[in-house]
Amino acid sequence: MKNKKLQRKIRHSRVTGKIKDSGRFRLVVFRSNKHIYCQLIDDIDSKTIAAASDIKIKSKSKLEKAKETGRAIAKASMSKKVNKVVFDRGGYKYHGRVKALAEGAREGGLVF
Repeated sequence: MKNKKLQRKIRHSRVTGKIKDSGRFRLVVFRSNKHIYCQLIDDIDSKTIAAASDIKIKSKSKLEKAKETGRAIAKASMSKKVNKVVFDRGGYKYHGRVKALAEGAREGGLVF
């Protein structure tokens, strides 16, 4: 049986392959046991436009930290004049911290 990380990578490559050709910037999520990270990537130039994580955020729960991280990436992308993105959930279910990050980014003004 394949391990969890390999299965997530397979799901991630399948999801990424579908959304790479959209022509928009890609909002990528990575989730660890303690933290959540996100990046705004330009696939045409293969560059990272903005990034955010919950490492320096002082909140009580992981969900609150994820929501604040979403707001932070939205603020960083707005400063770069990017407001339309494609959400790449990174092979994770759209549930819990991933969903909270997406809602925080939407509250910050990102459209996806």
